[in-house]
Amino acid sequence: MQRFYDFLRRHPTGVDSFWAVMLFGFSMLWTVQNFSGVAPRLVAIAMVLLLSLTVALRRRAPEKMLLLVVALGIIQVVLDVQINPADFAMLVVIYTVTAQGGPRWASQLALIGGVLATPISQVRWPTSGGTAGLVFFTVVMSVPFVLAWVLGDSIRTRRAYFDQLEERATRLEKEREAQAKVAVAAERARIARELHDVVAHNVSVMIVQADGAAYVLDAAPGQAKEALETISTTGRQALAEMRRLLGVLRTGDSEESGEYVPQPDVGQIEDLVEKVRTAGLAVDFRIEGTPRQLPSGVELTAYRIVQEALTNSRKHGGPDVGASVRLVYFDDGLGLLIEDDGRGAAHELYEDGGADGRGHGMIGMRERVGMVGGTLDAGPRPGGGFRISALLPLKPAN
Repeated sequence: MQRFYDFLRRHPTGVDSFWAVMLFGFSMLWTVQNFSGVAPRLVAIAMVLLLSLTVALRRRAPEKMLLLVVALGIIQVVLDVQINPADFAMLVVIYTVTAQGGPRWASQLALIGGVLATPISQVRWPTSGGTAGLVFFTVVMSVPFVLAWVLGDSIRTRRAYFDQLEERATRLEKEREAQAKVAVAAERARIARELHDVVAHNVSVMIVQADGAAYVLDAAPGQAKEALETISTTGRQALAEMRRLLGVLRTGDSEESGEYVPQPDVGQIEDLVEKVRTAGLAVDFRIEGTPRQLPSGVELTAYRIVQEALTNSRKHGGPDVGASVRLVYFDDGLGLLIEDDGRGAAHELYEDGGADGRGHGMIGMRERVGMVGGTLDAGPRPGGGFRISALLPLKPAN
């Protein structure tokens, strides 16, 4: 029995057919008991069968079933087929046509037909009770038809509203995904350009050192050896940066000309902090551990993260905001901790703005950290404000 009910829920047409059969069976019992004579009974049975059919097909062809119900109502009045339980199908069809949100004429016809059904039936089969009883019965019996139409119209409006919300949510989701993809592509292109500059700078250093080693090879072998060691170290760093560069697509970049200039490094973060202080943001800057030379990509990433975080603190942290920057040198990595005491959750605006003015600052941070194989954690700080912490490994992930 439970499987039967599950089947009905999964198949609306099966539900309609089930209730159509129930209506037909109950109406047939009523017809057999209340109609005498072969011809009247056959006509009544035909009416019951067709009215039950409209219930079974009401979802597949609501407008056609409405026209059929109207035609059957007229035939019922003309052939003097008295009201029977199968006429309940009229209420069902009126509700269905209105709720489905079909053509406007169908909804109007359903309302007009429902309002006129009771007065016409009272004219054809008047009830006892005089004029007052006739009016009262007409009004009372018209209420179900009007309620069926009102309920169907309410369901139609609600469905349209939810469909609109769903469409809007789908559209916004697609737009958000498109914007995120554009932001990621733009940020990766910029990272590719910067890493390209870093690698080119290292290669330039190698060329200079190689020329110097060749020049002093005979006169000063010790200096030549130092130059070769510098070339080896710089070459390894350039190779590491080139490995990180692989997989980053650069599309639509214009050709670059002129000399390659090294990108900002960790040593320039202090200058960046001073500039931010001059702009009005109080920043506490500290370095923990023993500073040492880091891979160029790690230094560039650290500088950009600090720049991004301080810029957003100044733009979105609110008035009188203060910030702190911590650089921690570990044996195997560089730790960054940037905090402020601003408006905290309002920093969700990071998704809409960044230090470079191109937007999607947090997306850019995550892309940068991911390029060097590090981790990034960003979110509201306990007690108010916002916190960004990152760990940048000194060795690239295999």
